[in-house]
Amino acid sequence: QVQLVESGGGLVQAGGSLRLSCAASGRTFSRYAMGWFRQAPGKEREFVAAISWSGGVTDYADSVKGRFTISRDNAKNTVYLQMNSLKPEDTAVYYCAADLGARFLDYVRRSRNEYDYWGQGTQVTVSS
Repeated sequence: QVQLVESGGGLVQAGGSLRLSCAASGRTFSRYAMGWFRQAPGKEREFVAAISWSGGVTDYADSVKGRFTISRDNAKNTVYLQMNSLKPEDTAVYYCAADLGARFLDYVRRSRNEYDYWGQGTQVTVSS
C-alpha cells in the first residue's frame, strides 16, 4: 500500500511560480516511477510530468515543457513539481501518482491507467 499526500498548491499570478510536493508512505517509494497529473473543471485528468525510480528519466507534456521540472528525493520519499512561468490555463487540481509497474525500470508512462496509487490532489489557481 502506498499513500500519497500533495501540498504546495495555492493562488498565484500569471508569470509566478509554485513548487508542489508529494510525500509518499512506505519504504519502497524509491522503486516506483512517479507522475503528476492535473484536472481542470469539466476536463479529463491529463498527464503533466513523470520521473523514473532513479530520477534518470523524465517526461513532460508539451504544454509544460520548459516551464515545469519534476524531481524526486528518495531519501525523503518525496517527489516535487517546480512550476515556473505559470499561465491561467495551468489552473487545475494537481495529483501525484505512483506507477508500481515501472519499478526499477528506466522509462515512464503517460497513461493515467498505468498508475496504481493517487493522492487527494492540491488546487493550483493562476490569475491573469
